[in-house]
Amino acid sequence: MNVPYRQIRALWTERSITVYQAYDAAIAAPAVAAQRFVPPFKRERMTWIKPSFLWMMYRCGYATKPGQERVLAVELSHEGFAWALAHSCLSHDDRRPDWARRVRRSPVRIQWDPERGPRHEALAYRSIQVGLTGEAVRRYVEEWTLGISDITERVREVRAAVRGGTDAGALLPVERPYPLSDELAETIGASVG
Repeated sequence: MNVPYRQIRALWTERSITVYQAYDAAIAAPAVAAQRFVPPFKRERMTWIKPSFLWMMYRCGYATKPGQERVLAVELSHEGFAWALAHSCLSHDDRRPDWARRVRRSPVRIQWDPERGPRHEALAYRSIQVGLTGEAVRRYVEEWTLGISDITERVREVRAAVRGGTDAGALLPVERPYPLSDELAETIGASVG
């Protein structure tokens, strides 16, 4: 499969895009109950959302890392996700004018990290991580979130399949290229074509 070097791949519908986060139970349980992030979730901190399920599994160790034992699938509106991308800046110098000023002022950071396979192996293409701060976190919590599901049990099933040497493919969400306008693709440094 020929995958563009920097491409958003995600589970998405006509209504929403799914992103993932991992927290401890103290944050995850109230968020699922309220269907939005509520205290003790801290709005003052940068929060990172990840459209790639397997990158999230790499980051949280299949829900085994301290403080990341509960994995949440968060449905976001397309409008909210587009706002985040439009108001973002790459974490690293993109060699465009005023990068240092833009990165200081931007409420959203974009990082492209190596995508991961089921055994956490680095793949030849990148996966997007979207860091939200300030106004972006407020919008995420108050406007963009359409639903939150605790998928920890599914994560454990995937981990057991991978550890047992069986094909976990049927347990994985079907992620496909996420449509972007040319302008948004340029803003986030996505591969074109």
